[in-house]
Amino acid sequence: MSSKRAMKQAQKQAYAKHRSNITNNRFGKIKRNLFKNKKKG
Repeated sequence: MSSKRAMKQAQKQAYAKHRSNITNNRFGKIKRNLFKNKKKG
């Protein structure tokens, strides 16, 4: 029982980390593009 619960929890954590990484990368790219555009102007 406890091992099954631990596996589920680990999966949830990994998924949450994965989701946060995706959002961070997306925002990071947007910020970089904004900085690039400002330098050109």
